[in-house]
Amino acid sequence: MEHVFIRGGEPGTAAVVVRGDREWRIVVEPVRWFERVPWWEDRRRMPRGQGRVDVEVLQVQVRLGNGSRSSIATWELMRDGEGGGWRIRGEQVAAA
Repeated sequence: MEHVFIRGGEPGTAAVVVRGDREWRIVVEPVRWFERVPWWEDRRRMPRGQGRVDVEVLQVQVRLGNGSRSSIATWELMRDGEGGGWRIRGEQVAAA
């Protein structure tokens, strides 16, 4: 999964997703939910010291730059539990 950064607009809101050296403007309010982390698929025991086993997911609709001519892309971003950043999930990495 590819790392991205989210920059905010007003306090508590996401406004821009920075992917590489490009800025993608969020054009619709993101949808947020939590998913169960399948820790059992790559570990024999639940990770020690983790109080939760859920991961935060944001679905964002973004447009490259400020231009209204660029098409809108929909990405699912997963919170990176180790560094606190975000990663683009799945097929969207190749499509965007």
